[in-house]
Amino acid sequence: MNPFSGIVARMALRATLGAALLLVATPARAQQTETEEMARRAKVLSQLPHNAAKRIFGTAPGPAPLAARAIGSFARGCLAGATALPVDGETWQVMRLSRNRMWGHPQLIALVERLARRAPKEAGWPGLLVGDISQPRGGPMLTGHASHQIGLDADLWLTPMPARRLSREERETMSATNIVRPDWMDVDPAAYTPAHLALIRLAAREKAVARIFVNPAIKVALCRDAGTDRAWLSKVRPMWGHNYHFHIRIACPAGDASCVDQPLPADEDGCGVELQDWLKKQYAAMNRPKPPPGTQGKPKPPPKPWTLDDLPDECRAIAVAK
Repeated sequence: MNPFSGIVARMALRATLGAALLLVATPARAQQTETEEMARRAKVLSQLPHNAAKRIFGTAPGPAPLAARAIGSFARGCLAGATALPVDGETWQVMRLSRNRMWGHPQLIALVERLARRAPKEAGWPGLLVGDISQPRGGPMLTGHASHQIGLDADLWLTPMPARRLSREERETMSATNIVRPDWMDVDPAAYTPAHLALIRLAAREKAVARIFVNPAIKVALCRDAGTDRAWLSKVRPMWGHNYHFHIRIACPAGDASCVDQPLPADEDGCGVELQDWLKKQYAAMNRPKPPPGTQGKPKPPPKPWTLDDLPDECRAIAVAK
């Protein structure tokens, strides 16, 4: 590992924890519609300095025409040579097209397509509805995710693909399915099916997949229903949010020297103390009493926006490549 890798890994952990706390502060909801997303972006852009990394990468219309490379960490980096997932496949459809977040490292795009082709026969899942992957050049996003910055992360909806092509309007307004019970301690039996487990298990068994993030309540169901074949569960980790979709992450591609991987999970199936801790924290956060009006205190100022100086050096070349 190069000297920069350790620094990036620590910074990425802080960013991930911060994002998790933000997610648990309010109930997770389905992806915003195009109208809501555009309003959020306009507000963010009105407040960002011109040299903010979010502005630079969040407004890039196309990929950097360079050899494919994942640079930096999942929560602090950028992407060269990105490939776009076609918006329509026989067994997948891309959602929220206006976001332009269907870009990824070619190895991730190939995996999503392969998983979509396998899902109907091997998991009883008719096809994938694909949410956010990455921006054309990766980097920090104007809205939403702290990760998804190096083209190795993808969100797959927990809603099966319908047996027809969705219209552009439907892709922008349709809500994903929340499969978590209202008390956030288990899945909703009216929404969760054996096919959900089969699809997540199929993804976890892909050799390139390093992590799958699901809501802690969903992990409870997977642990309970997995049966005796449990090796794949070690890749499935609890994370706040992720009740409408699951998040797959592949390992750094071979040869991408600037890409910073995560360490492998320490426990066997992740169904023990760690999961119970996640459930307790989530339940406490979701049921925390609201403070009386006028007692909230002064809000903390927002953190200073990152510039290109806060990203790996190689990201400068990615930002300006033509």
